[in-house]
Amino acid sequence: MLGRLQEDIQNILNKDPAARGYWEVLLCYPGLHAIVWHRMAHWLWSQGWCTLARCVSHLGRLLTGVEIHPGASIGRRVFIDHGMGVVIGETAIVEDDCTIYQAVTLGGVSLEPGKRHPTLQRGVVVGAGAQVLGPFVVGEGAKIGSNAVVTKPVPPGATVVGNPARVLETQTTKSTPLAFPPLGLSVPQEFSAYGLSKQGDDPWLQIVHHLIDHAKTQQQRIASLEQRLGADPACAQADAKASAEALERLSRWVDDQSQRP
Repeated sequence: MLGRLQEDIQNILNKDPAARGYWEVLLCYPGLHAIVWHRMAHWLWSQGWCTLARCVSHLGRLLTGVEIHPGASIGRRVFIDHGMGVVIGETAIVEDDCTIYQAVTLGGVSLEPGKRHPTLQRGVVVGAGAQVLGPFVVGEGAKIGSNAVVTKPVPPGATVVGNPARVLETQTTKSTPLAFPPLGLSVPQEFSAYGLSKQGDDPWLQIVHHLIDHAKTQQQRIASLEQRLGADPACAQADAKASAEALERLSRWVDDQSQRP
């Protein structure tokens, strides 16, 4: 128990630049406290003391703002950053080295018994406010952007954003498994805070930009044909200028939307 606590604290020190030291993390990080409460509640749940387990889980929720059902399975070195508003359902599985930010829901959309909540494989990052809903698998190393609504399986290494969530990129190469000795924890270099992608571009925005470029090319060809056919040069030039300005405004608007959080 103490060894896993030590491992969790070192994991937080490596992943959060705001953490100043061992005692600060131990005393002031609600995500760490929530994991400790859950381990106690989960042990009681596994022994069949379900009501007592729910009571312990509820007390942990009151103290930390993080609600983890005692039936949920939480792996090693799971970091719940900030934590307030996180909800993890009964049949959810969170594997080792995952990072979950505030206001995330790992929820179910079915009233049928059995597996109703998602499985996060090793190294998944779930950004603030994301809703992951359903009994599917989020693949190893995947990143879910803030406020995304995910209702379908996510491939390993993929980055997904939006509502409904769509794939931005897929990392085909997997990182070498890391060793996590106590107090010697290393962090994958590709770790992305809040699930933000540094290299991926939204495929929808790429399509819009392609259409804008195609429209510009078509407008230039039309202007050239009009000139060859002897159309009024002044009118043709005015039409071309108006079309170019409209396409430029559209392009700037698309770029502005892509920069919004």
